[in-house]
Amino acid sequence: MTLSNTPATPELMRELAELVVTALNLEMSPEEIEADAPLYGEGLGLDSIDILEIALVVSKRYGFQLRSDDKDNVVIFSSLRHLAQHIADNRTQ
Repeated sequence: MTLSNTPATPELMRELAELVVTALNLEMSPEEIEADAPLYGEGLGLDSIDILEIALVVSKRYGFQLRSDDKDNVVIFSSLRHLAQHIADNRTQ
């Protein structure tokens, strides 16, 4: 996976944090999600079902498919920042 030279905007990361909190009904505010904290396991503590739910809402919201067989998923879903960067690089909406 190659990240673009243009970093994801703070606005996109904030919007994505809100989307994650809403989609998963998390008992925390979007501001509590640290940009570089792991999403899966330790950190935010999400499991594979949570990641699938995030993939679904991201696909609907940003107009591109996050595939379960993507070899880069470990990196894409490693943190809010990486997920936001992937969205910034691939979004159609």
